[in-house]
Amino acid sequence: MSNFIVSARKYRPQRFDEVVGQKHVSQTLKNALQSDHLAHAFLFCGPRGVGKTTCARILAKVLNCQNPTSDFEPCNTCDNCTSFSQNASFNITELDAASNNSVEHIRALIEQVRFQPQQGKYKVFIIDEVHMLSQAAFNAFLKTLEEPPSYAIFILATTEKHKIIPTILSRCQIFDFKRIQSPDTVAHLADICEQEQIQADPDALHIIAQKADGALRDALSIFDRIVSFSGKNISYEDVITNLNVLDYDYFFRVVDALLAEDIQQTLLIFDDIQRKGFDGDLFMTGLAQHLRNVLVCKDEQTLNLLDASDSLRDRYRQQAKICGSDFILTCLNLANECDINYKLARNKRLHVEMSLIKMASVGRAFRLASMPAAPAAPEKKTADVSDTTSEVANVTDTPTVGAAPKQHPTQPEASKDNSAARQSNSSTSLSEPEQSPTASPIEIQPKANVLAKADLGNLLAELKAEGEQVTETVDEVKLPEVQKAWDEYAAAVERDSLRYQLQSAKLAVDKLTITVKVGSSLVEGAIREEHGLTDSLRETLKAPDLMLKVEIDASMRKKEVKAKPKTLNAREKYIMMAEQNPAVKDLVKRFGLKPDE
Repeated sequence: MSNFIVSARKYRPQRFDEVVGQKHVSQTLKNALQSDHLAHAFLFCGPRGVGKTTCARILAKVLNCQNPTSDFEPCNTCDNCTSFSQNASFNITELDAASNNSVEHIRALIEQVRFQPQQGKYKVFIIDEVHMLSQAAFNAFLKTLEEPPSYAIFILATTEKHKIIPTILSRCQIFDFKRIQSPDTVAHLADICEQEQIQADPDALHIIAQKADGALRDALSIFDRIVSFSGKNISYEDVITNLNVLDYDYFFRVVDALLAEDIQQTLLIFDDIQRKGFDGDLFMTGLAQHLRNVLVCKDEQTLNLLDASDSLRDRYRQQAKICGSDFILTCLNLANECDINYKLARNKRLHVEMSLIKMASVGRAFRLASMPAAPAAPEKKTADVSDTTSEVANVTDTPTVGAAPKQHPTQPEASKDNSAARQSNSSTSLSEPEQSPTASPIEIQPKANVLAKADLGNLLAELKAEGEQVTETVDEVKLPEVQKAWDEYAAAVERDSLRYQLQSAKLAVDKLTITVKVGSSLVEGAIREEHGLTDSLRETLKAPDLMLKVEIDASMRKKEVKAKPKTLNAREKYIMMAEQNPAVKDLVKRFGLKPDE
């Protein structure tokens, strides 16, 4: 086998200037070394693979370096630096707290602190994954950590700072490491490619950086895997194939099909994605991320939020020009709903396809919503009112059949008069079409119109009242109100046992949740079976979302105290026996016994 060394070890930084993405930490440590303001205990915390242990090793190396540089970097050539690089230094001790987390291990460490360094000025103890120490180990470490010897320096590293007890935190100088940004990771990978003489596509390096999620060690591990797969030429296709990443081109094509309202093409693209082995939720998550990237590209101020290569950034900007903000936001909302309900869907493919169909119909819905209403002609407006009133009158009234037109106008004549009114654009007053010369014109209010107007008015009033009627609900209930409603319900219960059980319960209120504490499971079951209780409380308190939770409180259980048997003397025993059997008295008299003895 060859002496292959993984990139994470081979290209591990040996100087503060080589640390990627942690300029704030390295510069602070260098300034502390320059001003000789060095703390006795450090705590390096942050995500995995961001350089915590690396910075601890560099700091330990600088402290014992015989020939540090002018900017307080290790020389990496002196005996102390060389011995530490070969893991042969007696002044620097590394401890993995994940496997050495007991009190005995900490006591052994404390024993080592007592001995002064043989070479160099400091004895440095690096404890990695310090949050894995037990509570007893932390307590045993407190005194030494607070007042160590002048030559002892402790460097603690952890990924979970919240698990460390506050007494340890207060004794350390804390440095927070941040996730490494994608541009820094890409630049570091490009530098390694140059040293290893590897041709790499910039888009491929961006995919590796995004997959690493801010951890440089993970990025280097992925890089080694891709090199093993593709050799000296790393392409974008090789990376997405090896990492099982969906190609960006699919999302661009889907958005183009959605903009064109081409449902068929959208479904065909999704089918192609399914055939490649990608799940629907993965596709929807990627589509939502793609739409988010398109949205941030619509404004130059938010363009920096896009994490992509230069070529991919240009494609996003071009697509952002043809996408409206309303369209993007609506599609984002639909994608979010699809993602939330994906696990609950029985037919998951159909669930995703329905979401895509809705997205393809967004533009059509916007056009229909923006269309102005068709203006109605003036004469048509009067006609519509007349027709409506006539229809309502035909439903409410029975027309008179066979009436003479010369007499009072009947209901069928109302339609004829309405047609005349449609032509003359007059009001609701009508006159008889045929009258005798001696008869004067009589204006009669049509019965149909009167009834129709009255009915329509009442109907509109009722609808308006129903629309304005809003049920008053509350967002929070108070304990006194709940207790009052509870007591009223308990008082109305006919069963004595249930009434006693309800009255003996203790109530606690948290917003819209009522916690009922009872003393036994029997009472709990009885209250749970009382189905009308919750509905009654909701109606009384005007809280439709009110919840009832029944719990058993051990402190409410009745404790039966068994009386200890009383010790009886001879006289008390005689009296008790005589009460049970009167013949005992005769026996005592006959034989002259003394029951008192």
